Amino acid sequence: MPYSPESFWIKSAELPTFPSLSIDTEVDAAIVGGGITGITAAYLLAKQGLKVAVIEADRVLNGTTGHTTAKITAQHGLIYDELIQHMGEEKAKQYYEANDDALRFIRQTAKELQIECDITEEDAYMYAVSDEYARKIMKEYEAYQKLGVHSEFSEGIPLPLDVKGAVIMKNQGQFHPVNYLKGLVNEVTNSGGKIYEQTVAIDIDQTMPKPMIITREGYRVTCKYAIACSHFPFFDGKGFYFTKLHAERSYVLGVRTKQQFPGGMYYSADSPARSLRSTPYKEEKLVLIGGDGHKTGEGTSTSMHYKALEKFGEDILGIEEINYRWSAQDLYTLDKVPYVGPITSNKPNILVATGYRKWGMSNGTAAAKLLSDLVLERENPYQELYSPARFYADPSIKKFLMQNLNVAGHLIEGKIDIADKRIADIGNDEGSVVVINGKRAGCYKDHEGNINLVDTTCTHLGCEVEWNSGDRSWDCPCHGSRFSVQGDVIEGPAKKSLKRVDLN
Repeated sequence: MPYSPESFWIKSAELPTFPSLSIDTEVDAAIVGGGITGITAAYLLAKQGLKVAVIEADRVLNGTTGHTTAKITAQHGLIYDELIQHMGEEKAKQYYEANDDALRFIRQTAKELQIECDITEEDAYMYAVSDEYARKIMKEYEAYQKLGVHSEFSEGIPLPLDVKGAVIMKNQGQFHPVNYLKGLVNEVTNSGGKIYEQTVAIDIDQTMPKPMIITREGYRVTCKYAIACSHFPFFDGKGFYFTKLHAERSYVLGVRTKQQFPGGMYYSADSPARSLRSTPYKEEKLVLIGGDGHKTGEGTSTSMHYKALEKFGEDILGIEEINYRWSAQDLYTLDKVPYVGPITSNKPNILVATGYRKWGMSNGTAAAKLLSDLVLERENPYQELYSPARFYADPSIKKFLMQNLNVAGHLIEGKIDIADKRIADIGNDEGSVVVINGKRAGCYKDHEGNINLVDTTCTHLGCEVEWNSGDRSWDCPCHGSRFSVQGDVIEGPAKKSLKRVDLN
């Protein structure tokens, strides 16, 4: 049986469909982005009697939320020792508490609404296979103790891996994210909230007394609060988020294994990262093997990342069958803490939530709770922690310079790189940069040999996109924009499609 290229979460859930926006409308809160943050915020606000609209460019829950490994945990890699060093113990503890609160919120909400979403309590293991990372694991464990995190240190883990040490965060969780959020979607619509799919928000008109979201089709949504939960903010508001965020891709295999999975959730401290968990599947377990992340548009052929995960799974558990494989894109901030709050200090009624760094189930829920409190003008203990206006010189200056030097390098490299392939060199279901009449173009041939040609210049800031063989897309290494083989925007910050190239 061939594997499904769709995520297991999306493939196994029956989601309702919603119309696109076809008239101008006015609401109390307009939320752009139908992932975990947008849907949870809509649920919280609709529950309080506000008139809410969710605007989704594709289909709800079809983006990063539908492609996660769906761990609900406050264990986010090696972060707490680092947060203590850069932000202080108080802020580090707040970060833990915000994500722990999110875990408890999801548990309670699933219980209250009687949502069947395979939610279970699991211990989260972060392990090291090298001496270098074993020392870092011990530092992280010491940070846990300072912060009062319910945890243990262990010399081994239940998986057949030779580890040098592991830190265990107790009583964490995992679930089926799409089934959980489908329950919240039903609550939103039952409360009178509106959801619009296939509706692309492109800008906000600020000349009116209230923010007015403008869609690609020209329809407008007037609102008291505009909330950007669209992964990369669809509206920048001169916050220059593209200079403060970078995008990374990671990969997941859904497999049936020869050896029984022992339960628990696992994440490697060493690089390349490896993640494991299981989920119910046809009376047995589907094991999710994730990791092998890299900066979008960089690295080896993306198909090699899937092969690396397959080898890892075969080595430790044996693979009976690969049933699913998919990838996801995540955004990183300068200091690893998400940006949640007013998009700039002078725009208190335009809010943003972004930069979850692969941990969107807990961070996205914490963000939704903060956003709803801001709209309802209630106090929230994590407002300062997540504020997009914050600045910590260490590590932000170093990261800012590194990221933007990297962007400059890609911009120059792409302009001087000379393609050496012709269209005739490209096989069916293959893509590459080619030369046509002395000019660079992106070529993809489908299974029947039909040719799709695009200009490889990213429509955001002019970097050159690269071919992503694993996902069959054109990816920009500068700011993470992604385009389909026809040139349509898949991921921002780009808003315009790549130009089509005429073969003649």
